[in-house]
Amino acid sequence: MASTGGEKMKGCGPKLFNAKGKKAAKSTDNRSCHAAEPGPSSSKVALSPPLRTLSEVRSMRLSHFLAQSSNNTTTEPIRIFVSTWNVGGKTPTAALNLDDFLPPDDKSDIYVLGFQEIVPLNAGNVLVIEDNEPAARWLVLINQALNRPADVDANVFQHEPSPSVDSSSSRASSSLDTSFSDLSKTASGAAIFQKSLLKAISKSFMPVRRKQLKACNCPVEMTKTSYRDACFRCPKAYADETDSSEEDEEEEVKDKEKSRDSYGSVTDGISSAPAARDQLKYNLIVCKQMVGIFVTVWVKKELVQHIGHLRKSCIGRGILGCLGNKGCISVSMTLHQTSFCFVCSHLASGQKEGDEFRRNSDVLEILRLTMFSRICRRSGRKIPEKILEHDKVIWLGDLNYRIALSYADTKKLLMENNWDALFEKDQLKIERDAGRVFKGWNEGKIYFAPTYKYSFNSDAYAGETATSKKKRRTPAWCDRILWRGDGIMQLSYYRGESRFSDHRPVCGTFVVEVEVLNQRTKRRSSNADMRIGAEELLPTGKGYLIYGSSLVFDFTGSMELQPCKSRVRLARLRLLQKWS
Repeated sequence: MASTGGEKMKGCGPKLFNAKGKKAAKSTDNRSCHAAEPGPSSSKVALSPPLRTLSEVRSMRLSHFLAQSSNNTTTEPIRIFVSTWNVGGKTPTAALNLDDFLPPDDKSDIYVLGFQEIVPLNAGNVLVIEDNEPAARWLVLINQALNRPADVDANVFQHEPSPSVDSSSSRASSSLDTSFSDLSKTASGAAIFQKSLLKAISKSFMPVRRKQLKACNCPVEMTKTSYRDACFRCPKAYADETDSSEEDEEEEVKDKEKSRDSYGSVTDGISSAPAARDQLKYNLIVCKQMVGIFVTVWVKKELVQHIGHLRKSCIGRGILGCLGNKGCISVSMTLHQTSFCFVCSHLASGQKEGDEFRRNSDVLEILRLTMFSRICRRSGRKIPEKILEHDKVIWLGDLNYRIALSYADTKKLLMENNWDALFEKDQLKIERDAGRVFKGWNEGKIYFAPTYKYSFNSDAYAGETATSKKKRRTPAWCDRILWRGDGIMQLSYYRGESRFSDHRPVCGTFVVEVEVLNQRTKRRSSNADMRIGAEELLPTGKGYLIYGSSLVFDFTGSMELQPCKSRVRLARLRLLQKWS
């Protein structure tokens, strides 16, 4: 790291002086080097203002000398697609068309996909062990939609296969269903295997060195064998790339062997093409289930290397105020120099008057209780540990806020397509306007019909076919997407029309400004993050004196480092070493 010339060290000299020392240096000019007689007392008095002790010099870092200016970063636009869907406890089949939930022509950089009720919210899933088979199915279908080869028809997973559909696609669909069907029929250890199956499937869509996503992505560009050597300020810095990759491969082999040993070739038909992870256009970077809540985040392969500090947090707000049938899963990460938080939630249900306050309480408790694991500081800035500390936050899910009108009045406004009058009675709007929840958050203009509640496989609301008022549900905008932070612009906010569930999926597209370090700053930061000894602060070429294990400075009135050649100076420097 040593420099090769005095020009590169300009500006370093003044940093070693305090204010008093600068004033003294200007008044004495070069006389401080020639006029002082050799002697312990005179040397100590003359040289003490401009110089620090050797121990102080040793502890210095170059980051102290390289003050970052306002033009160190630039902003780049990133396109983010967000979608939320309450699937009503129904398990998907390979024939399910995801176009209403995940448009094939979107081409965003990041996909944040959240589900609610991917399993029935019964006592077995809530109190015993959650069923992971539906989550594995959703992963496979999402991967097939995002990483679909260019020559494959976008409608390959349509509800009613047409004669023109390739027979191999149909065979793959039936193979998928058969594999999961065989798995569910297995008598012993099915629940345990389902969990390992979800883990194995998610790994097949993740980056090869996925452990780096959870580590600090400080802007260090150094040719080291281990990232631990490149960032001394980060106790949880990058693990060694080779070690991480080998560990991941060993875990995958164990999972595959366990699956095949117990159930033969049950999982052979599950993994979707392309099989090789380096061929995926989008990588799965996080996948988490809590009972019925399920969130996945997919990132374009080129952006994966810029993601770090990936963490997850789950908050249960269901039965007894703590179980996972209601609550949220939050995902925190950094992309370049910008921190993101995605919150997928399922809040308290109910359409009685006053139920909206329980939903308000859920939101406030989620904000209060959510805490991400601590990670090192970077460039003097603390990595966020709470939701509201992030630069950009997007909240999605079944928020369950209803419309504060009777069923008859709501139906009348629906028949007239009077969305504005209907939205004035939306509970979430009322609570936000009153400042009781989501204060300072944003939501796009709603131009679509209420997303809840529909009859099975129908475009009719459930209230039209209900046999009793008790079972009748007033239509409402339960499924929402909100955001918080500067530099976020929403491009679209709409609902899908899939009849798979009693809810309709809701989608939103955003363009988000992300701070990116410019190349010059990256090069400087690669050196600034190194803790170095005093010997490395100056070049060791001819003309500069390193006396023993100590480095001695000689300053002129121009505040530049100068070589020490004369015998008088050498004698004084020896005394300085003894004094220090």
